Amino acid sequence: MKINSKSNKIGRNDPCPCGSGLKYKKCCGKNQSDNTTSLRDEYKRKYQIRFKTPNDIDGIRKAGIIALGALDLIESRIRPGMVTEEINTLVHDYTIQHHARPAPLKYRGFPKSVCVSVNDVICHGIPGNQVLADGDIVNVDVTPVLNGYFADANKTFFVGNPGEKAQKIVRVAKECLVAGMKMVKPGNTTGDIGWAIQQCAETQGCSVVQEFVGHGVGLAFHEPPQILHYGNRGDGFVLFPGMVFTIEPMINLGKRHLRILSDKWTAVTDDGELSAQFEQTICVTDDGYESLTPFD
Repeated sequence: MKINSKSNKIGRNDPCPCGSGLKYKKCCGKNQSDNTTSLRDEYKRKYQIRFKTPNDIDGIRKAGIIALGALDLIESRIRPGMVTEEINTLVHDYTIQHHARPAPLKYRGFPKSVCVSVNDVICHGIPGNQVLADGDIVNVDVTPVLNGYFADANKTFFVGNPGEKAQKIVRVAKECLVAGMKMVKPGNTTGDIGWAIQQCAETQGCSVVQEFVGHGVGLAFHEPPQILHYGNRGDGFVLFPGMVFTIEPMINLGKRHLRILSDKWTAVTDDGELSAQFEQTICVTDDGYESLTPFD
């Protein structure tokens, strides 16, 4: 879904060739971009982007309340000596008790109701017999489905007393999410989001995983468009009200490279350094964005 950034066309944020000193999108490109209806229709027809109605957004928001409740529960219970399977049980039971179902369970063969990724695990960690130790960091990624609506969110938690490296990567990962969210408003692009995240991570000596991306969500677990967490300003899709997608940067303390373990799911940093992630489900509004899974 990524638009080719190597083309010779004028970027929306490039200086306008007319010499006005303004950006192209604010000058001669304005008339070209005024016909937003046709571009929005193209996104629906060509790329199957599903714009959400107010009723859809309310449904996703209600699913988001369950996602946040599950994460709050884990935050209150996580401790040294806890087994990752306990996290799966807590999330599964909480989701069912709130009349929803956990989307990860059996999704493309995934065997559990939640992803639990510890220390150097980037994403898609499978809960099991691993015992959490003091100083670990643990990402818990939840996606409840309520009345057909999906909401996706995750947090990285400290177990006991974190060391300096753990504190740094968790802080930077959260700052990257916030930087990406701040770029969401009509007229900006998905590339603006990725650019902001990459700048935030790399200026602090960290790296952005490129193999996994954010995605449209709401009426299905994964929808178009893809949300890259790296890239160039002005690239990708223009944002329109009614778009709903996740921003979920995976940030490594070392290099960005990864490998997949033999279970075909668990992605770990290739150099063994720590990795952290935060995720929210974001709706583009008329003048900015609303998080449908808001947390501090």
